[in-house]
Amino acid sequence: MPGASSRPLVAIVGRPNVGKSTLFNRLVGARRAIVEDRPGVTRDRHYAETAVHGRPVLLVDTGGFDPASDDPMTASIATQVRLAVDECDVVICVLDATSPPLEADARAVDMLRRSGKPVLYVANKADGPSRVHEAADLHRLGVERILPVSALHGHGMAELERAIVAALPSADAERRVDPADDVPRVAIVGRPNAGKSSLVNRLLGEDRQLVDARPGTTIDAIDAWLERDGRRWILTDTAGIRRRRSVETRLEAAAVLAALRAIDRSDAVVLLVDATLGATEQDARIAGIVEERGRAMLIALNKADRLDAEGRRAAARQCEDTLGFVSWAPRLFVSALTGRGTGKLLDTVDRIVRSHRHRVGTAELNRFFHDVVERHPPPTRSGRAARLYYVAQTATRPPTFSVVASDPSLVGRSYARYLVNQLRVRFELHGTPIRVRFRPRRRREQA
Repeated sequence: MPGASSRPLVAIVGRPNVGKSTLFNRLVGARRAIVEDRPGVTRDRHYAETAVHGRPVLLVDTGGFDPASDDPMTASIATQVRLAVDECDVVICVLDATSPPLEADARAVDMLRRSGKPVLYVANKADGPSRVHEAADLHRLGVERILPVSALHGHGMAELERAIVAALPSADAERRVDPADDVPRVAIVGRPNAGKSSLVNRLLGEDRQLVDARPGTTIDAIDAWLERDGRRWILTDTAGIRRRRSVETRLEAAAVLAALRAIDRSDAVVLLVDATLGATEQDARIAGIVEERGRAMLIALNKADRLDAEGRRAAARQCEDTLGFVSWAPRLFVSALTGRGTGKLLDTVDRIVRSHRHRVGTAELNRFFHDVVERHPPPTRSGRAARLYYVAQTATRPPTFSVVASDPSLVGRSYARYLVNQLRVRFELHGTPIRVRFRPRRRREQA
């Protein structure tokens, strides 16, 4: 992610349950990371852009670091933490002011010393004078300066922010990027275990997201920058979205909410379907959410490497039957395991993002509109027919058109769908919803 942005990266690390995500949220100024009072809630790297004393920075929240553990998941988290430290410009090492230093703290400090990166050591949960005094015990780790803070209540944050700015590289050393550059955001969504993290890793060319055979490995929505052939995207890996009655814990409910928010923040959505299982009702629900929120969409049928030709045809038919109501969304077979179709996936994402942002000139739009209405005028309803005067595009993302009519109530849904289909074909608005709204003629427009 750094290297595609002018913002220096600040990584927050520490053992489980010391309050890293709470500190992350405090610095960002929003509840971007999921916070729950149990270890292991944050598993992947979680990025957010913010500013510290006017300096733009990129914060990354990491999972609990415990390299001594023999648990495979914990070992994977340790790998993620090391990747984040390798990438970052400044590290914030979070310690617990309420307890003596543990072996995991000592190992983290040792790893950070060897990294050669600027490190700020923070004693979190220092909620009062007695806690600040207890934090002094952490100097046994051989750390000269420890900043006492309370991420929950905001104590000590001003001093921490000053220390962050002092440790950042000089502004002149940062890579300059045009701030007007509008990088497309692409959310990867789908049911649990559809292969979302595997697809992101394949596209990035590194093991940035945890990949585990168990569903539900990804909890937060994780942002990652991708640059290829001069093109750039922000990919967001999300938690698997299950049916509401299957969401049992508060933590998982928050993860699903994070996925839905990722859709809201995106320009385009890749709906990843497990081709070996076929499109399901839950895939249809997710597609409906994407359409409702007006996002461009590509339906990617993953695990195509496991299917023969007949299996792919059957998966395509089932996808058409289940997801036919979003027929405007292109379909593509991919394999996150082998890389099949991933280059075409990025090309298709670019195409649907262009459609999503496309604006048609008013004169060209009304020439088209005149021809369409002349060929197929609105039907008569109760002996009356609406007169359609002109059309204007009022928004993009998605393309939205306003049609002035003598009586909007006389325009039926079937005719509205006809106009949408004609707009899609004429202006090649593929892969994006299209909104057509009808409004009555105002008095000044009648003059």
